[in-house]
Amino acid sequence: QMPLVLPGGVRAQPGESLRLTCVIPGPPAKTSTTGWFRQAPGKEREIVAQIRWNTTSGGGIEDYSDSVKDRFTISRDNAKNTVYQQMNNLKVEDTAAYYCMTLPDWLVLTVDTFRTWGPGTQVTVSS
Repeated sequence: QMPLVLPGGVRAQPGESLRLTCVIPGPPAKTSTTGWFRQAPGKEREIVAQIRWNTTSGGGIEDYSDSVKDRFTISRDNAKNTVYQQMNNLKVEDTAAYYCMTLPDWLVLTVDTFRTWGPGTQVTVSS
């Protein structure tokens, strides 16, 4: 089952904040890596953030693309098996369809990791 991304279709003005939620079906794995990807119209899909998580230690490692670093924050509520992406100081260029994908493993995700994608959610930033 694909993760469920919430909310479905959101809009914001430049400078505003949004939070996306990724609900992962089933119980949390011992280790997992979850990534937020996005694809803007006419552009290639890119990964913007990922979190590698170890359920046993209760800790993880986060990575961000340069385009969102210091503005976006990825976090995880392991009890809910849910991953969030807090997006602050949104820019028009953040407009894209956002996807959440996960694997029960400790690894580095890229756009080539997955062949099948979930529906994602549209984020539109405009004034």
